[in-house]
Amino acid sequence: MASRILSKLANTLIGSEIVKLGGIIKEKIKQGDQVYNYTIGDFDSGQFPIPKALEEEIISAYRQGFTTYPAADGELVLRLAVSQFIASHEGLDFTTSEVLIAAGGRPLIYAAYRALVDEGDKVIYPVPSWNNNHYVHFTGGKHIVIEAQKENNFLPTAAQIAPHVQGATLIALCSPLNPTGTTFSAEALSAICDLVLEENNRRSPEARKLFLLYDQIYWTLTFGDVQHHSPVSLRPAMKDFTIYIDGISKAFASTGVRVGWALGPADVLAKMRAINSHIGSWAPMAEQHAVAHFLKNDQAIATYFEHFKMEINYRLTKIYDGFSQLKKDGFPVDAIAPQAAIYLTIQLNLVGKKRDDGLLLNTQEEVTEYILNEAKIAIVPFQYFGADKSSNWYRLSVGVCKKEEIEGMLQKLRKALEKLN
Repeated sequence: MASRILSKLANTLIGSEIVKLGGIIKEKIKQGDQVYNYTIGDFDSGQFPIPKALEEEIISAYRQGFTTYPAADGELVLRLAVSQFIASHEGLDFTTSEVLIAAGGRPLIYAAYRALVDEGDKVIYPVPSWNNNHYVHFTGGKHIVIEAQKENNFLPTAAQIAPHVQGATLIALCSPLNPTGTTFSAEALSAICDLVLEENNRRSPEARKLFLLYDQIYWTLTFGDVQHHSPVSLRPAMKDFTIYIDGISKAFASTGVRVGWALGPADVLAKMRAINSHIGSWAPMAEQHAVAHFLKNDQAIATYFEHFKMEINYRLTKIYDGFSQLKKDGFPVDAIAPQAAIYLTIQLNLVGKKRDDGLLLNTQEEVTEYILNEAKIAIVPFQYFGADKSSNWYRLSVGVCKKEEIEGMLQKLRKALEKLN
């Protein structure tokens, strides 16, 4: 069939690069290859099951007949539970009218963009980062891209953002960051908050304000001495200008349960609710009631976190140590020590190296393909998160990583690197 003429959005929208890579990996597995698939930001439920207490609450909620439409802004019992959970664990004070529930974080991010951004509005976001480039495209906003650097753990700085805040509508940040698993320091995030407050103070009372979209979906998954920092905790005045994105998907390995929440000014959330109501992105009624009960079970949550975080940190640290040894042995690789989330940031500086068949690795795409074919390791290049195509940094996700396979994976990587000169 000849290509149809569809909407401008449909004809210009880029599909998920990670999904495309996933298709290649599935085909290799279908053909019998063993692939260490570290591409997806999801969990193997066999390795990381959801909390047993949450599972039981979900079953109970269905048996109680919670199978109808939920309230448009989320069931009151869940909004109250979220309010109490956030107050207890983060020290943030949000009333039930300042909490909005949806089917995970994605529809909330989409609704926030739709509520705040008009065509041509400046949206500031860093790269690498997850999907901001696509959400700006959805809304017809003007991309203001900040190229974050390794020296700052691939997080943007206030100095980088400052030249662009005049007239901007939105700054989109994530911490802990997908794809890097790195986190803002209190000082770095405070400086960005100060930029937002200063800019809004300069604007006239009737002018549109500059908002901060703060995705903290991984905030519970920090390791060692790393602390998660929040805009409103650091600068209380930011409450008028901050939209938080949060939920259970990463905190409790519950990506398929689809319960997320936004926190923010009630008037903005009301508009986001209206948008979501038209696209029907509600979290299922039963799951809402189940999560409401589960969030009050402090003992079950503490027990789950202790084991869950230990298992994730073990995998991240084990692979990081392996990369550190490879670097020490003279191979052109690197990694950033694990801080949070389920991601390890790794570097493969192999462009210009010659394979054992005499062919050069001329591009980063060829490096990615070589590592997949030779070492059977599937990872996501930062260019899929908006970074320059020449970037030699990658996201490695351990959500489906089996502990017993790590040594074998590292050995295959070493052998693949030894074949290059």
